[in-house]
Amino acid sequence: MSGAGIGRRSLLGAAGLLAASPLRARAAAKPRVAIQTGHGLIVVELELEKAPVTAANFLRYVDAHKYDGGDFYRASRTKGAPRSGSIQCGPPVRARRYAPIAHESTRKTGLKHLAGTISMARNEPGSATADFFICASALPYLDAHPGAAGDNQGFAAFGAVIQGLNVVKKILALPTPGDGPTPGMKGQMLDPRVPILSMKRVV
Repeated sequence: MSGAGIGRRSLLGAAGLLAASPLRARAAAKPRVAIQTGHGLIVVELELEKAPVTAANFLRYVDAHKYDGGDFYRASRTKGAPRSGSIQCGPPVRARRYAPIAHESTRKTGLKHLAGTISMARNEPGSATADFFICASALPYLDAHPGAAGDNQGFAAFGAVIQGLNVVKKILALPTPGDGPTPGMKGQMLDPRVPILSMKRVV
């Protein structure tokens, strides 16, 4: 499942400072994580400045290798539009999870659930730990919608795919014959699941 952007003048000024300092340029680079799956490589770039709590939590799991041996276990396709939807991933059952994190609404971060967006899975706001999903298409209903029914806070987007969106779409199209843990997940559980061979920072 809005933050203010950086103004053009600020970007130009920052560019000059970064050009003068390679160390500062590296520090300001957005973290990237390579997700090696059984169906190919996905690389995501994280919005650490816009969604600091969510992105840092994800990196904490990555750096501890807690996703290695996990899998993509769910492909949620939009009814009537099988190429639209998202795929969901989590660490292996044996992995110890950290405490749940605060919810960073898309209203606060300014991020949207577009094609390639990576976002945290959750139940109620503030319950997210390690499971995440990647959008294969734009899914605006996953953004926060004040005034809508339910908790209306949406899901916490924190980055985007910069390589391997074709892999995301390939996984979305895989068979999902089984029942889910809830009635709403029936027909969404991948069988077989898609293994995570490794996840590591590349920047």
